[in-house]
Amino acid sequence: MLQLVEIAEQIRTRAVSPVEVVEASLRRADELSPSLNAYITVLGERAVAEAREAEREIAVGNYRGPLHGVPVSVKDIFATKGVRTTSGSRILADFVPDEDATVVRRLREAGAILIAKANTFQFACSPPHPDFGPTRNPWDLSRTTRGSSSGSAAAVAAGIDYGSIGSDTGGSIRVPAAFTGIAGLKPTIGRVGRFGMQTVSWTMDHAGPLARSVADLAVLLAAVAGIDDRDRQSIDAPLAAGRGDTERLDGLVVGVLADFMGDDVEPDVRSAVETGIDVLRDRGAEIRHLSIPELGEPALTAHGQIMWPEAAYCHREWFPSRLGDYTEFSQHRFAEARTAPAIDYLHGLEERRRIRAVVAAVQREVDLFVLPTAPMVATPLESMDPGADERMAELAALGTYNSPFDLTGQPAITVPCGFSRDGLPIGLQIVGRDREDETVIRAAQGFEASTEWHSYHPKSRVQV
Repeated sequence: MLQLVEIAEQIRTRAVSPVEVVEASLRRADELSPSLNAYITVLGERAVAEAREAEREIAVGNYRGPLHGVPVSVKDIFATKGVRTTSGSRILADFVPDEDATVVRRLREAGAILIAKANTFQFACSPPHPDFGPTRNPWDLSRTTRGSSSGSAAAVAAGIDYGSIGSDTGGSIRVPAAFTGIAGLKPTIGRVGRFGMQTVSWTMDHAGPLARSVADLAVLLAAVAGIDDRDRQSIDAPLAAGRGDTERLDGLVVGVLADFMGDDVEPDVRSAVETGIDVLRDRGAEIRHLSIPELGEPALTAHGQIMWPEAAYCHREWFPSRLGDYTEFSQHRFAEARTAPAIDYLHGLEERRRIRAVVAAVQREVDLFVLPTAPMVATPLESMDPGADERMAELAALGTYNSPFDLTGQPAITVPCGFSRDGLPIGLQIVGRDREDETVIRAAQGFEASTEWHSYHPKSRVQV
């Protein structure tokens, strides 16, 4: 199963045609869609036509770069001109935008071929709406991918497309990537423009890539990053050229967040993460053990105090007038947020300021944090059922390990670091300083260069 950078080189040298590559991806989508439910809309004829145009451009020397002619997808919360954008909801089931989201426009400018809109949770903040259903994990079809970028993760892991753009407000890039054994990057907030992306929380939403390797992530990030005049959180912080020395990590100080390595972490996960930390040490990083209590319950509480009121405000046009079109989970959350005291929201904003200051002080001496991406491996599909007792506990656990860094806006990446005894992938999370995405990528590439976990794929396990 080739990585994005590998198929890109074959396209560049004309060893393969973009048409051949796109048609192969579309065939694989047809074969696996019934099992995985990874895509909502497939752009078959349009994608092939764009691949033919890419082939013509490359043949006459107009090669645009490493995404030219490469099949990709985007989470179905990003607007696509002339193609329905459902946000996994009944309310927008037939919505067809008249312009592209910023990330879609930039992918097209880079020559990427958009082959599909990936399945997502309802409005990216609720369990899957029954009209669309959950995405299944390609490593075990009885397991979930969790996180609202679930379709993106499953499609990349199963080898349908070569990369996808998802979103992350509480872990929705990192958790599905970890559960499916791929890499996922939540960049610094504002690094990737969000115009045309369905809003959950305008102060915490992040857009970012999912792919089979860190090198692939870097290519996707370079294509979609940049100032977006129509995004209030957008930052003017160009990515540094080059990837640096990925063979050694000398000079980097890595802090192991001890509060996230406790008894709630499954033994297989803890063992894999500890081994991953040893890999970073062997690469030359200095390892320190830290405790930052503010990233625990205070961060989780502040995250909820901010996210749900902002989400409820964004849905004021439809909620509660279209109450029946929302899942029971969303109904409860939005109703609760609409009546929450304003002082709670303001408390969350002030707590975020305080927590960011604490983290920044620690990171004057520490370049990176490491912790598990999730304390468990992929959970059974049954845990997604509306009445499942496990659901709220799992959501809280996953949020505990991921939402603090949506709150702070720091860059965070997950890379595969092993498997459980049941053969399910485990993710290692690496978190960097604000705006230092390149350092996070460098460390992840250094880790990946010493391991083979990213080269495993679930092909033999997918049933069609």
